[in-house]
Amino acid sequence: MSLGLYVHRASPVHATPAGAKMLGLLGAAIALLLFSSPPVLAAALATTLGLYALARLGPRELAFVLPLSAWVLLPLFVLQGVLSGWDTATRAVLRLAVLVLLAMLVSLTTRASDQLDTLQRALRPLARFGVSPARLGLLLALTLRFIPLVATWVHEVREAQRARGLEHHPLAVLVPLLVKTLRTADALAEAIDARCFDAEDPP
Repeated sequence: MSLGLYVHRASPVHATPAGAKMLGLLGAAIALLLFSSPPVLAAALATTLGLYALARLGPRELAFVLPLSAWVLLPLFVLQGVLSGWDTATRAVLRLAVLVLLAMLVSLTTRASDQLDTLQRALRPLARFGVSPARLGLLLALTLRFIPLVATWVHEVREAQRARGLEHHPLAVLVPLLVKTLRTADALAEAIDARCFDAEDPP
């Protein structure tokens, strides 16, 4: 079983170290929270799409996540618009859309093993406080991977149910998705046990 969404391409984005990309994602998230004017958001979106072009990734690589993102972003836009005004709603949704695209870019251009190694190195100073860098790094890496992976599963299940004429039945999508998620969780638990993550981390 693989949780990786990595798509191999010969590009400068792929060649950039995992640490630099993950640090850039963190910096972008902070910057978008501090500066959310329409020109900044438009520039961030244009830059993000430019990075996708530089990474030689197109709509096909994002086809599975765009419908799921729309299900989340559209209701959020309406709710924010009613409660806080449409200008605030537009900024919030654009900010979130850029962050989702950037997170997907990191996942698509960085191997899961590289992300895990980078997180473990970054978290190593926490070991002196009794925190396990291996366990926490694995948790964060799985979180980064699992969210887009679920989006992939939703797309796959919907395509399979569409062929059966059941795409408009929520349970026909939800039940197979739940079964797939539980099976993956069991497989992950077995893999974690096999790697002895309950043991003490090596010095």
